[in-house]
Amino acid sequence: QVQLVESGGGLVQPGGSLRLSCAASGFTFSSYVMSWHRQAPGKERELVAAITGTGGVTNHANSVKGRFTISRDNAENTVYLQMNSLKPEDTAVYYCKASRPGYSNGYWGQGTQVTVSS
Repeated sequence: QVQLVESGGGLVQPGGSLRLSCAASGFTFSSYVMSWHRQAPGKERELVAAITGTGGVTNHANSVKGRFTISRDNAENTVYLQMNSLKPEDTAVYYCKASRPGYSNGYWGQGTQVTVSS
């Protein structure tokens, strides 16, 4: 069965860095667009970044552009989110998602908490 397991979240001070990982199994990883989303308390879930199956095209939300970088390793069936210069407003549960190109639905991980606070 499909599994997406996120890791790497935690508590970090403003200005710090974290790298999130999402290990995938149960589907042909390289055929799927992978994306990171986040949901803060009381807010809707929002797209943070996405990457195509080959990794050749990426997209980052304006709020994280220049600070976050999505990447993937198709040999390891893993997608990453490198987060630098973290701000308190980045505090949220971060989810990874796998979706076929052109489809909005897909598979979700269970989420990992990121808290940015001094």
